[in-house]
Parts: sequence; C-alpha cells; structure tokens
Amino acid sequence: MSVKVSSDPSAPLRLAVVAPGGYGKTRLLRELWQAYRDAGVPVVTDWPTTGADDWRRAVMLVDDAHLLPDTQLRMLREIPCSRLVVACRPWPRSPELVELLAPFDRVALSTCDVADVRRMCPSAADTIHSLTGGVPRWTVRLAQAGGQVTAAVSDAMRYELETLDEDVVRYLIAARSGLGNRIDLLIALLEMPGHSVGEVMRAARATGLVNPDGTVIPLCDLALSTVVPAELYLGVLQQLARLQLDRAEPVLPFARALLGSGAIGSTVATVLTTAAHEAASHDSVLAAEMFGAAVSAGQPLPDVATGWAHAAALSGDLDTALRLADQAIANQDGAGASISAAALAHRGQWARSARLYSWAQEPTFAQIASYAVGSFAVAPPARADRPPTALDGAAGLMADGIRQSVSGDPMAALSSLVQAAALLEPAGQDALVPDTPAALGALVALHRGEIDIASSLLDNALAARMGGDVMRARHRLLLAWTRMARGQVGEAAHLMDGLVVREPRDELFRTGLAAGLARRAGDTVTLRRVRAEAAACLFRQPVDLFTLLPVAELALASARLRDHGDALFADALTLLDKLGNPPLWSAPIHWAAVHAAILTDNPAAADPHIRALELNPTRYGTALARAARCWTAVYSGHVDLTEVTRCARGLRDAGHWWESGRLASEAALRTGDRKAMVSLLECARQLQVHESAQSSDTACPLSDREQEVAELVVRGMTYKQIGDTLFISAKTVEHHMARIRQRLGATNRSELLAQLRTLAIGSSR
Repeated sequence: MSVKVSSDPSAPLRLAVVAPGGYGKTRLLRELWQAYRDAGVPVVTDWPTTGADDWRRAVMLVDDAHLLPDTQLRMLREIPCSRLVVACRPWPRSPELVELLAPFDRVALSTCDVADVRRMCPSAADTIHSLTGGVPRWTVRLAQAGGQVTAAVSDAMRYELETLDEDVVRYLIAARSGLGNRIDLLIALLEMPGHSVGEVMRAARATGLVNPDGTVIPLCDLALSTVVPAELYLGVLQQLARLQLDRAEPVLPFARALLGSGAIGSTVATVLTTAAHEAASHDSVLAAEMFGAAVSAGQPLPDVATGWAHAAALSGDLDTALRLADQAIANQDGAGASISAAALAHRGQWARSARLYSWAQEPTFAQIASYAVGSFAVAPPARADRPPTALDGAAGLMADGIRQSVSGDPMAALSSLVQAAALLEPAGQDALVPDTPAALGALVALHRGEIDIASSLLDNALAARMGGDVMRARHRLLLAWTRMARGQVGEAAHLMDGLVVREPRDELFRTGLAAGLARRAGDTVTLRRVRAEAAACLFRQPVDLFTLLPVAELALASARLRDHGDALFADALTLLDKLGNPPLWSAPIHWAAVHAAILTDNPAAADPHIRALELNPTRYGTALARAARCWTAVYSGHVDLTEVTRCARGLRDAGHWWESGRLASEAALRTGDRKAMVSLLECARQLQVHESAQSSDTACPLSDREQEVAELVVRGMTYKQIGDTLFISAKTVEHHMARIRQRLGATNRSELLAQLRTLAIGSSR
C-alpha cells in the first residue's frame, strides 16, 4: 500500500482497514503516514483536535474508529477530504460506522505464517507461531524476545486482558476450557439472552485473542489463570463445572482445563472424578491424573481408591496402584485385590498374586498365577453374578491355554491363546491383567518355534494397546525376542532402543535380550556386564514358567564366560519338575543346557538333556533333539555332511535361525574333508540372515560382503571373530580388508577406520 501511495500520492483514496486487534492496523497507518509525508502531502491524524488548511491536498488517517462516537463518525462523512483511511476492529459496529465505510475500498490483514515468523526469528519460529497463532502483534513481540515469554511480553498481555470487559474475560475463560462455541452454556454462564452472547463472542474475537474456531491463542491461554483475579477465574470454572454436570454430558474436554487450576469444591471434584472414569477406557495416564486432582479438590479417597488404583496400574505406576489397592483390600473390596494381584504379577510375585486372585474370586487368573510358580492349586469357582464380558471370556481362554500348554496339547494351547488375544484386542487397552493373551501366546509360540505367530500376536497387541501402557514394554521386548530368534539382531536392538523398563519381569527379559545379542556378536565385554546385571535382576524376579527364555539365555551367557550357570538351570528344572516336566516349556532349558555343556567342554553333561528333548513328540522337539545329537557329534570331531545339513535346515524351520547357520559353520571348521568344508560353509551362508542396511545419501564404494566385513571391523572384532560371524575363514577376512584398503586408498589402519566411520559403516545395524 505504501508503495502505491509513493508512486501516486495525489490519487484519491477511500480505504477501510478492518481487522481484529493486533493484526497491524496501526502499523499500516504509520507506513502510510510516512509515505505521504515523504511525498509532501499534509497528514491529519489527531482529528478533530486539528484540521487541514486545504482538505483537497491533505490525507486523513483515522485509527480505532470503532471507538468514535456517532457524532464524529457523521462528521467524517462530511469532511471534504479525497484521501481518507479508516482503521477499526470488526466489533463493535455501530450503524454510523457501517454507513461510513460502506463505499470504501477494503484492505485485508492476515496472520503471519511460519515462513513469515522464520524470517523474524529462525531459531524459534515454530514455537512462536504455535503460541501466537500468527497474530502479528504477539508474533513480533515474541520474536524480539527470541521466542521466550519474557516479563515484558507477559506485562503486555496483562494490560490487554485488564482493559477488556468482564463478560469478554468470562467468555475467554470458557473458550480456554473448550466451551467457546457452546451457546447454551454461555447463555447460562453470562446470564444474558442468545443475541447478547453473540455480541460478547464477536467482541472477544475482535481482540485478536480468539481463533476463528473459538479457541484462545496459547499465549493468552497461559496468561488467563495468572492475570485474571482468582475469584473471577475460579468462579467461572466452578460455574461451568456445575453447568456441565447439570446437562449430564461428557465432561472430559472441560475437565482438562481444571487440572492445575486450583479450583476446588464438591462440584469440581465430581467433574474431575467423572472425567477420570471417561478417560479410563483410552488414556490411563490422564485418568490417574484426574483421580488425583479430584482427591485434591475434595473428593473422599475411599470413593475413588479402586478406580485410581486401576488407572495407575494400567499406566505403569505400580507403586501408586499397590498403595491404593491395599486400602481397598482393607475395606474388603475384591476389585482392589484383583488390581493388586495384577500389579504383583507384573513384578514377578506370582505366588502372592495367586492368593489375591483366589480371594477376589478370579479363578482363571488365579490358575495362571499358580501355574507360573509350578502349582496345580485348584482355584475357587467364579462368582455366579459375573457378567460375560470380553475380558471374562478372554481370561477363560487364557487359563485353558496355559493348562493345555502344561498338561495337554500344545497346539490347542496356542489356539486358545490366539483366540483370547483376538477377543481382547477391540477393547483390551483398559483390561488390567497379570499378562496379556498376546504375550502368553507369543511365549507359547516361541517355545514351539512358531516365530511368525508370535510376531503377529505382538504386532496386533501393540497396535491395540492391549493391557494398557503397563504392557507396552513387555510386548516390545517379546517382539524383540522374535527378531533375535530370527537372527535379525539389528531389528531386535532397534526395538530395545529408548525403551523404558521399570518392572523386574521386563528387566529380566531386557537383560536376557542383551545377553543373547552380545553372545551372537561375540561381545565378551558386554556379556560380562550383562551377566552382572542379571545377578541383581534375579534377586527381584525369581524364575517362573513365563521367564524361562531369558533364564536359558542368561545360563548360556554364564557358560560362555566359563561360569557354568548351574544354579539357573537348577531353579528352572526344579520348577518344571513341579509341573511334570511339560515338553513345551522344558525345551528351551534343555536346549540351552546342551550348549552350556558344549561351551564348558563337558559334552557328557548334554546327554540327559538330549534324552529329555527326545521325549518331546512335536516337530519342534524332534528338530532340537536331532540337532543336539548332531552338535555334540560335531564337537567330538564326527562330521556327517548330510546329517549336519539336514539338522541345520531343521533348526531354521524350527525358528532357530542363528543356530542353524552356526551348526553348519562349526561343522565346517571341524571337518578334515575340504569338499565337505566348502559345502558346509555354503550351507551356512545360505542360512545366514541378511538385514537390510539403512539408506545413505553417499554411495558406498564397497561390495555388500565388504560392507559386512568393514562393519564388524569398526565394531572392534578380530579377524577370527568376523570369520566366525560371517561363516568364512580368518584368511578370507584378511583378503577382504586388503581390498577395502585398496578401494578407499587408506595408507594405515587409523586412516582406514576414519574413512569407514565417515561412510557410516557400523551404524546400520
């Protein structure tokens, strides 16, 4: 606009600048004032105090015309000035103002987009835009403050709010609470008819503090609770709370505004309690926070202890859950006992969990807990008045699945658990259980070598948030276990990255995974560290039926470090003996014991475990037993090419992908037949798992095999360790390294490693 004025300052101009407060109307008038002054045109801005000697030559600039009385607006229509610019807010709009501006041209002022803000303050553009909604006045102020809400910015907002009419402030508080478009509530809140409420809403929008959708810009939102007098602010919240309850509508969106507001009283407490129950089905963290706020607002703790404990347990805050559930148990509340039982199960205290479930008349979960510690204790019958919910049906299938896994058909057991998971998926995120059917089904599948079934169950459970937030870590750890079983160690490590583990059961699985990954990588340093961590972990989490996988892996880690791990095997075998040595659950322990015997140079100790595997009539048990016999024979120097190849492929089909290649590789290293060695190394390479490397912007000059070798070099492995990992000889590794050095033009090892790191070798897995 100022450019247009500069090019032709004598041209007639009748212009209306209509925009909410803070959109830059005054700034535009200043730019016009400067442009006309530079062109030598007389400018009048303080009318009617002064006028112009010659109205035909002058330009008049009028700001805040919406505040002018009707008499002055009529006088403006009569002034013989050919260049008149009037700026005003869209509300209030008197008939005189509407008539004055009717023939004027209009200029639109808009909010700043992120690109505009980035030009002002690149380092904090996104923060500034989100706080201000792009309103120019506040955007410029925050940009000048580097994106920080300084005292000067707060003072400016304070002044803005203190100048507003009280009804507008009351509306802003309602809008901040998510009720800015609820005309019915606003009529009752403001105690005025609907058309008057509409005027208040338009007045609020004209301040520039309210977005078109009725929400308050965050910068104003932050200030309302501190700038507005407490008696007004809290009074509005309490009144809104009462109105919400009177209408028996969902209160959760409004209740969020009550958190941290300081509002108290029975009405506020009731709203927060109601909101907590609404949130419980989809957001246990928020529900627990709402219950806590309700108690702070005056809700008696006994009235909400059970609900709060349930939400806390689902969110993973087991300390709070156990504390509150204990109070409920003291009041003879069976629901509190169920909550405590589930929390204790997550902490590995299955025996206590079983007793609590029995007392609460939860026979299905009591049976699962009893099996976990090796007991066939008969649980009391279920209550006759129990509703046939999805959780109740899933619990029955879970108990039946675990029973069959111990003393029935393992395939039927897996089927029951898969059905239970499918039943619980649609509404299982608020189901507080000792373990989910997906986790138990995955364990049974892993014990049978059914890796795909285990992965599918866990993927679905994570997507459905089955069992609440408290089960998220368990599902991810088990999913990582399926990746490790497949030999996809990079994916397994990725699933563990950044995972917060708080409970002993999850910590035991995390430690077992870390030991398994370190053992597969030949990383003895990490293996020693993890083994030390496991010793402390096992004090908190005793061996139970559902922790045999990590126990077996930790026992193998001990054997790898020449610490026989006999205590771990003894604990596991004692538990299994109590249950009659069920083949499905026993297989990983006996398989690990075979390898521990080989690692500790005591192959004779493997015989009883091989015989135990041979008693397992399933395809999985047969594959393990045959492979175990083959492995001990290979260790003794008896390499049968046909048998080794058959057993290695059988291991892969049984879900032991890494061990399948390892068996072929070990046989190749121990045979004296050159032709058999070549065949076995080729078999090992075919069975090896190849994980896709991450994409890179820079093309790598190395071949795929050279990249594999280089990655292991960067990780600090010796040529022999690399050869064992890739199923090639140390001499072949040396040849690969010579070619890599030649391709990269490196003159020494330090330079070579630096170039490999530059190429991001070693970070892709």
